[in-house]
Amino acid sequence: MSSQATPVDSAPSTTIERPGHLSPSGASTYEQCAKRWRWRYVEHLADPPGEAALVGSFAHRVLELLMQSDSADRTTQRARDIAKQEWPAVEADPDFMALELDSDGARGFRWKAWNAVAKLWKLEPPADVEVRSTEQNVKAVLAGVPFRGIVDRLDVQTDGLVVTDYKSGNAPAERYRSKRLPQVLLYAAAIAESTGEQPVRARLFFLGEKHLEVSADVTPASLDRVTESLAGTWDSIERSCADDDFPTKTGPLCGWCPYLDMCDDGQGEVIRRHGSLPGNR
Repeated sequence: MSSQATPVDSAPSTTIERPGHLSPSGASTYEQCAKRWRWRYVEHLADPPGEAALVGSFAHRVLELLMQSDSADRTTQRARDIAKQEWPAVEADPDFMALELDSDGARGFRWKAWNAVAKLWKLEPPADVEVRSTEQNVKAVLAGVPFRGIVDRLDVQTDGLVVTDYKSGNAPAERYRSKRLPQVLLYAAAIAESTGEQPVRARLFFLGEKHLEVSADVTPASLDRVTESLAGTWDSIERSCADDDFPTKTGPLCGWCPYLDMCDDGQGEVIRRHGSLPGNR
């Protein structure tokens, strides 16, 4: 009588389902730290925005509504009126309430947001802009990657469409500026893919005290570069999900990571840099 091999139980699969799309923020988070990406996009743990991000969101909202106004109404007074109108919604936002700002802190918050809004007039006359759309959702498949994003503004200029994105912080040093452009170039690629109309330029408006416009022409070569990079990130995410392997990448931003209390590597990095963890300094 022949013997039969006893079946060996296969190990349970550790494959994690990859999200259905990739956004610029998702790609940036993965490149910054795959472990943080897992906690945010797989386990869906809270990643609350800090004060700077909320200031930026408030300024974005004011500028969105301002640029939806008739061109003749795009004045600083109109922007102040919009900010006053939108402020109660900010105060009621649970993320804002979690900051636990006192009256002086809330006043400082509003001042920071207004300073960002006011910088727009330093970079362009808003009344002269022909706006095609604001806060436009874009979806497209770029180099095989299902991509989604929200374009702050799409403008019409004499030579074609221009993608405009606001950043409420200071402009980076010159040697780092080109590294900030892939996001808006991806938006340009998505608009071209989804509408058939390719923008001619993509630009960032930095609205901090060091305010600046940083722009790039949209060319086939520039779009190839950013979409190929996006595809590489997507492939890396797929491998990480298949193997459940999300390595930690430590660095100076570990101290601001919302998951620091869960991350031994991040805590070690913060102690190495600062001598102690936040709250113990």
